[in-house]
Amino acid sequence: MLVVGGLAVIGLASVSLPVLVSPWWLFLTLPLLALAVTAVHDVSQRHHSILRNYPVLGHLRFLMEELRPELQQYFIERNYDGRPYDRDVRTLVYERAKGDGDEAAFGTERDVYALGHESFVHSMAPVPQESEPPKVRVGGPDCTKPYDMALLNVSAMSFGSLSTNAILALNKGAALGGFAHDTGEGGLSDHHLRHGGDLIWEIGTGYFGCRTPDGGFDEAKFAEKAATESVKCVSLKLSQGAKPGIGGVLPGDKVNAEIARVREVTQGETVISPPYHRTFSTPRELVAFVARMRELADGKPTGFKLCVGSRRQFLAVCKAMLAEGVTPDFIIVDGAEGGTGAAPLEFTDHIGLPLTEGLLTVHNALVGSGLRDRIRIGASGKVATGADMVKRMAAGADYTNAARAMMFAVGCIQAQRCHTNTCPTGVATQDPRRTRALHVEDKAERVHNYQRSTVESCLRIMASLGAHRPDELGPHLLTRRIDPFTVRSYAELYEWLEPGQLVEQAPQSWEQDWAKADPDLFD
Repeated sequence: MLVVGGLAVIGLASVSLPVLVSPWWLFLTLPLLALAVTAVHDVSQRHHSILRNYPVLGHLRFLMEELRPELQQYFIERNYDGRPYDRDVRTLVYERAKGDGDEAAFGTERDVYALGHESFVHSMAPVPQESEPPKVRVGGPDCTKPYDMALLNVSAMSFGSLSTNAILALNKGAALGGFAHDTGEGGLSDHHLRHGGDLIWEIGTGYFGCRTPDGGFDEAKFAEKAATESVKCVSLKLSQGAKPGIGGVLPGDKVNAEIARVREVTQGETVISPPYHRTFSTPRELVAFVARMRELADGKPTGFKLCVGSRRQFLAVCKAMLAEGVTPDFIIVDGAEGGTGAAPLEFTDHIGLPLTEGLLTVHNALVGSGLRDRIRIGASGKVATGADMVKRMAAGADYTNAARAMMFAVGCIQAQRCHTNTCPTGVATQDPRRTRALHVEDKAERVHNYQRSTVESCLRIMASLGAHRPDELGPHLLTRRIDPFTVRSYAELYEWLEPGQLVEQAPQSWEQDWAKADPDLFD
C-alpha cells in the first residue's frame, strides 16, 4: 500500500508541473500517472495475488513468463527439491482453474520412445463418456454412515501451513463441486466449516484439536468435533509421502493466537509433531484404535493414511485385521513423490516408496488377504491431471487426492517460501497483509473449475479406453516402455494376487514376508 500511495501522490503532484514549470515535464508526468493508475488497478483486482501484494513490480514476473520458456522454467517453476516441476502440468492446472481450454496444438513434445514412458491402451470401440462423474461409496460393514467420495478431492493440507484465505477458498471450492476437503493434521478450524464443504478430518501424531494437556488423544474432544455435520470421514495419519518416519513441523512465526487455539499449543513456539503415535504400538492396537475412532465418530467412515515402506509391516496390519475381524473403511496411500513445504531433503529423496509401488503393495496385500472388497483405497502424491487419475485407478486405487495442484489453483507459484511466512501469493503464510491478496471467492471458483475439468478429462480418457466406470479399469490398460524395443502392460510387469491367495497359499514371491508378518509387532 505504501507503493500505491507513494505513486499516487507523486503522480498527482506532477500533474501541475507541465502547467507551472514547463511542458517538458509531460514526459515525466505521463509515465508517473500511468504507474499510479496501474498500481491502483493492481491492488483492487482480484485475479492475481502477486499483483495485489506487489503492485506494479509484480508485472515483472508476468513479463518474465513471456520472454522465454527457459527463463520461465528456471526462475519460476522449480519445485521444493531443486528439480524442475513439469511446466506443462502446472500450466494445465492454471488454465483449467481459470476456465480456459486445455487443448494443445502441433502434437506432443514428449519422447514417446523414452524409457519409462507410460501410455494407455485405447479401444477401437470407445464408449460414450459418462454425463455425470461417478462417485465411490466409502464405508465397510462396520460403518453406519457411508460417504460417496468424488474421484478427485483436496488432499491433506493443514491450517497453519496454509493461510486462512487458502483454507476458505479450498473448502468453498469443495462445496461448489461436491468433493471432499482433507483438513490435514493441523486441527479443525472455523475456516474449514464456514462454507460447508465436505471434510475428511485428519488426526496426526500431535492429535491437534483433540489432545490432552500432555499431548495425548482426548476421546471426548474427538467425539464432539467428529459429530460436526461437515465432517464426513475421519483419517488417522500414520505417515506422509514427502517425509515418512518424522512428524510435521510448523515454524513458530506461523503459530499465531488463532492457530495456537485450534491446535491447542503455545503461541509463537515451533510445533513439532512426534514421529509416532502414543495410542498404539502394534498392528493389532492400530486396528483396534481405528475401530475405536469409528465408534467415537458415531459410525462415520474411518481409515488411515500412510506412505508405504515395508511390505512385511503392512502385511502384519492385514493379519491384525483378519485376527480382529475389523477393517478400516479406507486407506490413503501417499507416494514418496508427494510434496510439502518443509521436509529434510534426505527424506524426500531417499525414504518411502513411490506411489505406484506403494499402491500396488497395498492393493495386492488387501486382495491376497481377502479384504479388498471391504476397504476403499485413495491415492495421493503428485496427482494433477486426468491421466494421473486414470493411471492410479488402473493400478488399484478407487479415488484420488491432489494437494500441490489444488495449491496451484488458489495461486501458488512455488516460490519455495512456505516455511518463512513470506509467501508472496498469500497461500502459505499467516501474515495478514500477504493473505489479503488471496481473494476467496475468485480462488474458490478456480478450485471448483480445476477439479471439474480434471475429472472431465479423466472420464474422457476412460471412455477412450472402453470403460464407463473406474472399476472397469485394470492394469492391462496401462503400458510402460522398458527398453527401446519393448513395451509391457502393468498386468505383465507386476504380480497381481487373487482374492484370498495369501491366506490359502502365498506365492513364492510373497511367502517369506507373509510368514514373518506378525500382527503384534511392527518389524
